[in-house]
Amino acid sequence: MPVCSRSSAWVLATFRRSLFALSVGKAALSRPGSPLLAPAAGQASTRGSMSATGMSQRMVWVDLEMTGLDVEKDQIIEMACLITDSDLNILAEGPNLIIKQPDELLEGMSEWCKEHHGKSGLTQAVRDSKITLEQAEYEFLSFVRQHTPPGQCPLAGNSVHADKRFLDKYMPQFMYHLHYRIIDVSTIKELSRRWFPEEYKMVPHKKATHRALEDIRESIKELQYYRANIFKASEKNRTIVENGGSSIS
Repeated sequence: MPVCSRSSAWVLATFRRSLFALSVGKAALSRPGSPLLAPAAGQASTRGSMSATGMSQRMVWVDLEMTGLDVEKDQIIEMACLITDSDLNILAEGPNLIIKQPDELLEGMSEWCKEHHGKSGLTQAVRDSKITLEQAEYEFLSFVRQHTPPGQCPLAGNSVHADKRFLDKYMPQFMYHLHYRIIDVSTIKELSRRWFPEEYKMVPHKKATHRALEDIRESIKELQYYRANIFKASEKNRTIVENGGSSIS
């Protein structure tokens, strides 16, 4: 798998063309008046049209690799993004970027991170990367703006609550575009393990590569399994429970 779906040169060129938007700096990203908060060209009236064609039902799948789980001191080192429709069909594959971080941060990673990121080749790829966090955020924001209406599509992934914490802190502009809700496959995993143990035993096995794009694809495949085998919506066996009352057929 290539460490980036786009070359560093291409990303740098795109970044330079957008220098004005990024020149507001990291602090400006969270302000309502930030240039990046304004609709992209041609998107001023897309909220209604996108919703009308079902685009508001799309899911924004994201996976991050980080130097650790402490949002106050750790950083994002890899990010990938896919868009699916509500039936979990992949519609668009976004950037898969390695983000440059200082050597001292990489050297201070936990033993788990050193082992797995070293084995996957990610640690060296981070050292070799020229892509900044600001560049990465711009690339991902541009991508989701092309494929989803503002404020309507949720973030999706496995244990994606952890990714969301880092995105809220380090890529607030990207998160501003998404809906506030999330679709966390790990919630369905845990409920299935408790409520449908036999079906849970047949969940597709994961390779655990700990690389962003592959992890997203595996998460989508896992949710496809739950949908086909757990969420069985047939009229004759569906049960409705109203407000904590008795089940009715």
